[in-house]
Amino acid sequence: MAKTLGGVTRLVVFVDDKLVRQVDRLVDRGVVASRSDAVRRGLRILVDLDHRCSVVAAIVDGYRRQPQTEDEAGWSDQMARAMIATAPW
Repeated sequence: MAKTLGGVTRLVVFVDDKLVRQVDRLVDRGVVASRSDAVRRGLRILVDLDHRCSVVAAIVDGYRRQPQTEDEAGWSDQMARAMIATAPW
């Protein structure tokens, strides 16, 4: 069971020796301050990735339910062609 102290919860995790050595190398190189710092950063990255995937899934779902019309999307193609035509190459 996790223990909470002043809004901070202690998590106990078990990891294999190879991963511990890899994390220790990150600590030795100064990439992270400690093993705990590595775990916190990893969890933040995981939570952020999950959030980003949820946002992308919602956007994709929205476009599937109501696709863009040619009028809505066509302007970007026109602008791209105009920019290419005026490029100095």
